Amino acid sequence: MAEQAKTDSKTTRNKREMRTGTVVSKSGDKSLRVRFDYMVRHPKYGKYLKRRTTLSTHDGDNQASVGDLVEVMSCRRMSKTKCWVLRRIIRAA
Repeated sequence: MAEQAKTDSKTTRNKREMRTGTVVSKSGDKSLRVRFDYMVRHPKYGKYLKRRTTLSTHDGDNQASVGDLVEVMSCRRMSKTKCWVLRRIIRAA
């Protein structure tokens, strides 16, 4: 019984965070910069403000290009700033 519990924990992975964004630059070989736009409500005045986050992403096959709509997934840290990996291209530019 204990052996089965050990193998189950090895075969299941934690759920990875996924986001959808637009490629804004090809910063180098096997690397992308992906931008995510979102709206935040101001706590006092209630006005909605535009915010954005730009993430460094690993693209192992160099398949995405600038302007593509892509889905990225969190992963282990690959460099100082890169801890996301390209999962799939939703729509090409």
